[in-house]
Amino acid sequence: MRIEPRRVLLALAAAFSLATSPLAAQETFPSRPIRILVTLSAGSQVDILARIVADKLAQSLGQPVVVENKAGANGTIAAAQVASAPPDGYTLLMTANGQVINPWLYKNLRYDTAKDFTGISLVAAVPSVLLAAPDFPPGSTKELIALLKTNPDGFNYGSPGVGSAGHMATAMFNSQAGVKALHIPYKGTPDALTDLMTGRIQYFFAPLGASLPLISKDKVKALAVTTAARSPALPNVPTIAESGLPGYQYDFWYGLLAPAATPPAIVDRLASEVQAALRMPDVREKLAAQGAVPSDIAGKSFDAFLSRQMKISHDLVQLSGAAGSMQ
Repeated sequence: MRIEPRRVLLALAAAFSLATSPLAAQETFPSRPIRILVTLSAGSQVDILARIVADKLAQSLGQPVVVENKAGANGTIAAAQVASAPPDGYTLLMTANGQVINPWLYKNLRYDTAKDFTGISLVAAVPSVLLAAPDFPPGSTKELIALLKTNPDGFNYGSPGVGSAGHMATAMFNSQAGVKALHIPYKGTPDALTDLMTGRIQYFFAPLGASLPLISKDKVKALAVTTAARSPALPNVPTIAESGLPGYQYDFWYGLLAPAATPPAIVDRLASEVQAALRMPDVREKLAAQGAVPSDIAGKSFDAFLSRQMKISHDLVQLSGAAGSMQ
């Protein structure tokens, strides 16, 4: 039987078209290394959690997963790079609360937070701890609120910087408690903790992971945690809601995002692999050491979570007085 050359060419063209189609690309994902850009420097909690996830993804996906730190400008440098990256699943963003705070701080972001990203998975929530200086009299949330009300201009609090999650946690606390204090912004958590230990600032909402060593050595006082439930890492420390300010809750969280137009099949695959990793006993043990609680929120549910957080952050940024303060 004679095969016409034209039919051979058409068959080859069809095969090539199928192999290079978006569907084929999704089916073969991943075929090369994946990059996770992290919003803060090496050794930060978001960096530590990103590396835990990256290690497991590399094993399950069969490709290297490289963590790159792109710190600066409250995480907007890393976010801008991911927003403009090809939406193919090979460039991801590991971020935190700053992702939904920044739109209300910066007047001219190079990306649209609501439209330029799609959620893969919320990785973990981490309590922050309401800390007090060791010689500061209050021993509970209720006592702190009472003392602050007696002298509205006499005390101060620290944060890791204007518009940081710690700043927002304090803005929520001060508003709900009806108290005022002077805000002292620092360049990061370590500097604020140093001044808290010496009493230069009186109170500070700090990430649990950074706080635990100082709490255990009585260098700072842990008054309460910000989450809805007590932290397993500090079972004897009450929540703010149960110790003087009913209804208060502010979670520090960390999550993995992709560019908005990433094919759903790739997003679903990555979400599934991240969730599988978070169920592994060794991963849960590593997260617990950071005071982090793994999350089962992924995909569209994570997008909905981010949308809610955007609205909450808008109100808190207004309360804090930081709206539009960044260039």
